[in-house]
Amino acid sequence: MQINRIIKTKENSVKLIFLSLIFISIYSCTEQKSKFTDAQVFRYNEHANISSLDPAFAKDQRNIWAVNQLFNGLVQLDDSLHIQPDIAKKWAISQDGKTYQFILRNDVKFHKHLLFGKDSTRLVTADDFEYSFERLLSKKVASPGGWVLQNVKNFKAENDSVFTINLKQAFPPFLGLLAMKYCSVVPKEAVDYFGNSFRANPIGTGAFQFKLWVENTKLVLRKNPLYFEKDSKGTKLPYLEAVAITFLPDKQSEYLQFIQGNIDFMKSLDASYKDDILNIDGTLKAKHLDKIRMQTGAYLNTEYLGIYLDENLKNPTQHLLIRQAINYGFDREKMIKFLRNGIGTPATSGFIPKGLPSFNNQKGYSYQPEKARALMAKYREETGDENPKITITTNANYLDLCEFIQRELQNIGLQTTVEVIPPSALRQAKSSGKLAVFRASWIADYPDAENYLSLFYSKNFIPNGPNYTHFKNQKFDALYEKSIKEINTEKRYQLYQKMDSILIKQAPIIPLYYDEVIRFSQKNIHNLGINPIDLLNLKRVKKS
Repeated sequence: MQINRIIKTKENSVKLIFLSLIFISIYSCTEQKSKFTDAQVFRYNEHANISSLDPAFAKDQRNIWAVNQLFNGLVQLDDSLHIQPDIAKKWAISQDGKTYQFILRNDVKFHKHLLFGKDSTRLVTADDFEYSFERLLSKKVASPGGWVLQNVKNFKAENDSVFTINLKQAFPPFLGLLAMKYCSVVPKEAVDYFGNSFRANPIGTGAFQFKLWVENTKLVLRKNPLYFEKDSKGTKLPYLEAVAITFLPDKQSEYLQFIQGNIDFMKSLDASYKDDILNIDGTLKAKHLDKIRMQTGAYLNTEYLGIYLDENLKNPTQHLLIRQAINYGFDREKMIKFLRNGIGTPATSGFIPKGLPSFNNQKGYSYQPEKARALMAKYREETGDENPKITITTNANYLDLCEFIQRELQNIGLQTTVEVIPPSALRQAKSSGKLAVFRASWIADYPDAENYLSLFYSKNFIPNGPNYTHFKNQKFDALYEKSIKEINTEKRYQLYQKMDSILIKQAPIIPLYYDEVIRFSQKNIHNLGINPIDLLNLKRVKKS
């Protein structure tokens, strides 16, 4: 086993050297005036190969991070999740909340590109957004992001600099949807020229432009000299000359390369190395303090156990007393401390996670084993079921958490089995209602609590929506329908909190923890930033 590990590490080291040689050759052949050093290159690894550089397919983080460097939309989010101008320099919303009118900048250009035998570029106009939105909705394109415009009645380029969107009904989180990378602007002539291969020949407006992509091996982006944004001192962005992304699938190999200084940044935390880099309280180990910088912050991700609620399903979890007993029956703080080295916050305040403005730290479920035993006794008395049993289905990555819960629940008298299946099988079984209790997570697509509460709206039962639990509550539905029309922010947040209180009381889920963004970078990386949607934004990053 040790020999195999050494061989694997050597193979990965050879591969990394080979990739570095490829990258060096790329920019060493560039004209003298544009040469740059390795100190101006930001390097990171992506475990899964990027599947597309087309923003219409920016569905998951691996694609979103790369697309975010290449493309812009009407608006963008800052690290506090506030909506900021992007290509639209300002906008106005009608009093009824249905009409949005955007005024575009007149200095945004598409990347230089070699189409039709000539090297050219041009200014972005409102017509480009009209085309890009039509493309997002096109059945021929079949973008997974078409849903972001499902509430849009129509849109129109009024002239070169004015773009208007009309909604079917008011939807206050709409600007947050427009900040998603799906809504990026693309040039029609480039899409027409490249066709389906636009995914590997992206032309956008972003701070970096496409240079080279060897799939499963390396992606290289170069600084866009025509980029329109500047810093507070008037200096043009970005500061970096290039971004180099490798695709080593083994997380231990990635960690080794990071520790050796061969990559600049590492995201997330893996069980294979967490005890080497972190203390049990979640702080960086002393041996790394002089070389590594660690950043943590709230992440819009709630990890939970979902319960499929179907009256035809004969399972103890159909009973509220069992669901409440489970929620009271395990120690979330202990679980986070020992199994995640303190990374994460125990989910004792409902389903809406920390990091959202509507999170109000309301009282949810804490560890109360005696109360859990009392609820179990009451369940036995009411049902006559003297030996209730449940099965928690998970994938291998969360086995330790589920086994911890299993041991805790057995201590309150609930016989618990943990079943491990592959991630793809878990997703399929969860979607088809075949699992009584399943481990799941919900990462926000946009920064509004509606994104979380939509999981429990009865009209969103799978496969028509994300309601995997089949939770149905008339009061919840009425509050949800009222909230998505409420323009006043404070009133909308109050409605969200009332809905979250219903979820706490009815317990269709067992919240485990609110995740945290964790980023490790070399000490010579500056302005990396951190945000609750874990979006990587490199236009202001400096490397010294």
